[in-house]
Amino acid sequence: MSSQALILTITASIVTVAANLLLRYGLVKIGGFRLGGGTFADLMLRLFKQPSIPVGFILYFIGALIWFRVLSIAEVSSSYPILVGLTFASVTAGAVILFHESLSAMKIIGICVILAGIIITARG
Repeated sequence: MSSQALILTITASIVTVAANLLLRYGLVKIGGFRLGGGTFADLMLRLFKQPSIPVGFILYFIGALIWFRVLSIAEVSSSYPILVGLTFASVTAGAVILFHESLSAMKIIGICVILAGIIITARG
């Protein structure tokens, strides 16, 4: 994998992590997400009144655009595991720090295994 592809993959991951954490924050602020109990328009209005939700959607879109560039210049078999692994580990860390979600020993071991896999994949 070229250095450009690696940098773009890491950037796509960072943007996706920010999107996930902003969406989580927004959903917590509005009291959760439920389908039913109102019209689709009511649901959309409730979601988009919380600023972190549209910003999260925009960041997901930007992350997708960056990812499209990666797909055009790198092997998906190398870049995708890096993207997903970094995103998984970073979202977990962010959730623990920002939302005080639990982090068990098994989660820590799993994240370490994922990070080891990222290193192996990046060098392969």
